[in-house]
Amino acid sequence: MTAIDDSDLRLLTDLEPVVAGELDRHLSVAKDWHPHEYVPWSEGRTFDGVLGGQAWSPSDSAVPDAARTALVVNLLTEDNLPSYHHEIATLFGRDGAWGTWVNRWTAEEGRHGAAIRDYLTVARVVDPRALEEDRMAQMSVGFSSGHPGAIHGLAYVSFQELATRIAHRNTGAASQDPVCEQLLTRIALDENLHMLFYRNLLDAAFTLQPDTTMAAVTSVVENFQMPGAGMPGFQRRSALIALSGIYDLRQHHDQVLIPVLRQWKVFERTDLGPAGEKSRDELAAFLAELDAAASRFDERRAAREARVAARGDVAPAPPLPAAQ
Repeated sequence: MTAIDDSDLRLLTDLEPVVAGELDRHLSVAKDWHPHEYVPWSEGRTFDGVLGGQAWSPSDSAVPDAARTALVVNLLTEDNLPSYHHEIATLFGRDGAWGTWVNRWTAEEGRHGAAIRDYLTVARVVDPRALEEDRMAQMSVGFSSGHPGAIHGLAYVSFQELATRIAHRNTGAASQDPVCEQLLTRIALDENLHMLFYRNLLDAAFTLQPDTTMAAVTSVVENFQMPGAGMPGFQRRSALIALSGIYDLRQHHDQVLIPVLRQWKVFERTDLGPAGEKSRDELAAFLAELDAAASRFDERRAAREARVAARGDVAPAPPLPAAQ
């Protein structure tokens, strides 16, 4: 994201009353919660190291490998919160309703990483040494969305917050651990409210600047990447997550992109000029390609599962299609 320019400043000023209204709505429905209540502290025991405890072993937890991988990806994504705060504070500013929202969002998001890390450590789900090494690598890289301007930023977070919600919910279900599922369901509720906030702002931006907003939405959809894409081993990990059905191209198309675009009535709008119409046509073509790619991936996954079942073993995960 880039610093606020004159065009962005006008848009942010025009949207300020909407932000204030959405902030009031958010605060009226958001429920505070305490991360420590979702962690099974009585199950914890000392690890090896300076205190001379027991070294971690994969047998310490019954959480399946795919869910463990997703939990690590979800946590490492949450770990980059300082970078995300910098991004949205730079994009939206620190004053007025925008600044109040930036700080509130950051405070709510801060609970997520703390709670997941405490759960993973206490329940001994993953190797804490490897997790810390990945955290250092991830945060040393930081995060930059690469989207220019406020409308692109709003479009990106509208999709990203929903994608994160689905990833958390599905990871909880795949963990086969009621404690984990309860925690990630709680986190997903926060992510859903964040999505609603940004989605409603982008809807207002469509009214103010329909062509510019349509172009931004198309660009974001075509170039979408989850914020954890720069973490160590992301492609390998995302392939395992997709193969397990936790988050794949079909879910990205059907449960993230299409519902949000439908809410904005993207393909029903009559207020677009020639540039907006061109962007919309480009978006429709891309969605058709993505839908086809998702179907091909589903077919390859089904064929792989059939081969694995016939052999009675586990095959290595193939890479995801480039469209994701």
